[in-house]
Amino acid sequence: MKFSLVVYSAPYSSQSAATALHFAQQLLIQGHEIYRLFFFGDGVHNASKLAVVSQDETHIQQQWDSLIAENNIDSVVCVSSALKRGIINLEESNRHDLESISLSDSSEIAGLGQLIDASINSDRLVNFG
Repeated sequence: MKFSLVVYSAPYSSQSAATALHFAQQLLIQGHEIYRLFFFGDGVHNASKLAVVSQDETHIQQQWDSLIAENNIDSVVCVSSALKRGIINLEESNRHDLESISLSDSSEIAGLGQLIDASINSDRLVNFG
């Protein structure tokens, strides 16, 4: 079965982001396909590469990045949500004359059209947060 996941919550504000991560891992273990991950609202913080987490805590952003890269999953961060929260890729950094990039390399910034596409091309669209 083909799934797309939408993550609305930040990594450490609730259990939702971690639950979505574990759900995605289990989908892959059970042989399902993840068509797209879509990070929306505060969920865009899951795609930040600038987070620093204590050694005794789970680094959710790093786990998302690894899962996405290792499984070649299409990962999209909502552009309007990302810009408001300082999640910036190279293109947006150049456009807004900023000096840094905070988006993980495994994700891309795009619009809500990618969410609509995911709902059309997936058997299930599951929301977290």
